[in-house]
Amino acid sequence: MNAKIITSHADRNVYPSAGVLFVHVLEREYFKGEFPPYPKAGDSSNDPITFNTNLKGYPDRPGWLRYIQRTPHSDGVLYGSPASEHMGKPTIIEITAYNKRTFETARHNLVINIMSIEEFPLPYQAEFFIKNMNVEEMLASEVLGDFLGAVKNVWQPERLNAINITSALDRGGRVPLPINDLKEGVYVMVGADVQFSSCLREVETPQNQLRCSQEMEPVISCDKKFRAQFHIDWCKISLVDITKVVPVHSNRPDAGTGVLPDIGEYNPPSESLKNRDYFADFLITLAVPSAVAMVLFIILAYSMCCRREGVQKRNMQTPDIQLVHHSSIQKSTKELRSMSKNREISWPLSTLPVFHPVSGEVVPPIHPDNYETTSMPLMQTQTNLQNQIQIPQQQSSGK
Repeated sequence: MNAKIITSHADRNVYPSAGVLFVHVLEREYFKGEFPPYPKAGDSSNDPITFNTNLKGYPDRPGWLRYIQRTPHSDGVLYGSPASEHMGKPTIIEITAYNKRTFETARHNLVINIMSIEEFPLPYQAEFFIKNMNVEEMLASEVLGDFLGAVKNVWQPERLNAINITSALDRGGRVPLPINDLKEGVYVMVGADVQFSSCLREVETPQNQLRCSQEMEPVISCDKKFRAQFHIDWCKISLVDITKVVPVHSNRPDAGTGVLPDIGEYNPPSESLKNRDYFADFLITLAVPSAVAMVLFIILAYSMCCRREGVQKRNMQTPDIQLVHHSSIQKSTKELRSMSKNREISWPLSTLPVFHPVSGEVVPPIHPDNYETTSMPLMQTQTNLQNQIQIPQQQSSGK
């Protein structure tokens, strides 16, 4: 079903002041008369209506203007704080209302004429964070009036204005849990023409700064004047004296017309491509590295194979005593390795007498070849030496 746009409403003009909070409510009742009649008399109040707002000729709103609508059954709110550079030129906001039941739409324009005020801006500005409020609740005129009255009671200024209101979600806050009493929080900035009161400066004391660093609630004497309706997080209060702030000027380039200069007719490249010779690329990529690698291989082979002195030359340059010692060590090592491979061989001859000192006959080993050495104890006594052959003793000459 195609949506039908009705534009019977005339343009509405509003006149906010620069540096002062601007609030405009988009009432659902204002647009209900633009939609066709309903089947039942009581259905018109229950139709879901949503709004779309944008700067005329652009897809979005100006940077200083925000919009919020919680549900299709609640009114929408446009709010923000215009600056002095926005004065002099009307800002036209296109407002389109959508009826979600009948798919009908209605549109009208809101003309914002930003005016200047005397003694703008207010030099002393304080920003409060209220934890138990949502932004649409704070934008209500009676709630905002109660808050300004509480601030005026503790500050005692001659002139006090609400400068801006910002949701905590726009400052990087998290969406609260779906609990009825849990709010997202809202920042409210107010300005006055007198110095900050002693109550507001209590948060700057070392004791309260320490409590804030430990995530504890600071002790503020005037907190009870807000606590009945507004729960303020005093650790997040911001006090700014704009008369002491050093302005930072940035040189911005002049905005152009947005039209590209005429550089003549565009000439695309030719479709015919020349054949490319890849022989030079082949030489650089493969042939040169391969040649370098081959030269290095030849040098390494010559150093490893052709420059060896040999064993004979080494032995000729080595003293004989070192060669004898080296040969004996090699023989002993081979003998120990052969013993470790076969544990049933006889004991090494180096541990037994080779011949009888008197008769000169060879003495057999202390155990036969078929003796099981694996069962031989480490410490032999006289009782287990049955297989040992007694060595003849040398007799004296007198016997």
